[in-house]
Amino acid sequence: MKTPAIVGILLIVLGIAAFAYHSFTYTTTEKAIDLGPIQVTAEKQHTVPLPPILGGVALLAGVVLLLKSRN
Repeated sequence: MKTPAIVGILLIVLGIAAFAYHSFTYTTTEKAIDLGPIQVTAEKQHTVPLPPILGGVALLAGVVLLLKSRN
């Protein structure tokens, strides 16, 4: 398979995933209190929204790359 075809397929998959999941969440651990031997940590969740236009652009770019790689 050619490299543009592989990138095109990946963009199509990522575009479909962006339409299916409107955001993704990840968790970080931060120090809340540090008093010598006593340490308290807190887990904080961050949510990153994925706009639908991003999924559409990725899907369209993947289709274009896939069609161009056929020639």
